[in-house]
Amino acid sequence: MDMPRDTTAPLSDEALLGLYAKGDPEAARLLTQRLAPRAYSHALRMLADRAEAEDVAQEALLRLWRIAPDWRSGEAQVTTWLYRVVGNLATDRLRARKRRRADPLDDAPEPASDQPAVVLAMIEADRMAALQVALSALPDRQRQAVVLRHIEGLANPEIATIMEVGVEAVESLTARGKRALAALLAGRREELGYEDAQ
Repeated sequence: MDMPRDTTAPLSDEALLGLYAKGDPEAARLLTQRLAPRAYSHALRMLADRAEAEDVAQEALLRLWRIAPDWRSGEAQVTTWLYRVVGNLATDRLRARKRRRADPLDDAPEPASDQPAVVLAMIEADRMAALQVALSALPDRQRQAVVLRHIEGLANPEIATIMEVGVEAVESLTARGKRALAALLAGRREELGYEDAQ
């Protein structure tokens, strides 16, 4: 159970999950440090709500710990499984929102900070808020494909596995999502500080 963990040869996600399944709490800590930010980021992009994103990320990791003893090596990457679970949990929450017809609260602006380059930080915050609003307007599957491809940086075959569709469907969803985002953000270049961009 005691495996050396040096920084030159980090253990794979699958190896850490296997060690956790055998009772190694350090493996769980390392795997959580590695995967929690990814799960949270993906959930936040889909839900546009920090509290819900935290809940989804936590639930996805709990599910990972529960299935650790039964994990079958070589069938899927741990990250692929995690992105799929986060996507499914987020989609369930989005559907529940629609059923309740709950309108999301307007995003409140962050309070001003004393940090250097406050103006640049505010511009970046405005850009991210505009992107989040535009992403929220996309259909769920398009949003998930765009986030996984262009924000999380995953390859189309991995996205296809996560979303349980073909690679061509991923390409189509991503292309339609990008076109929709461009249309939603058209005319806001100057407002978002892109006036010098072509």
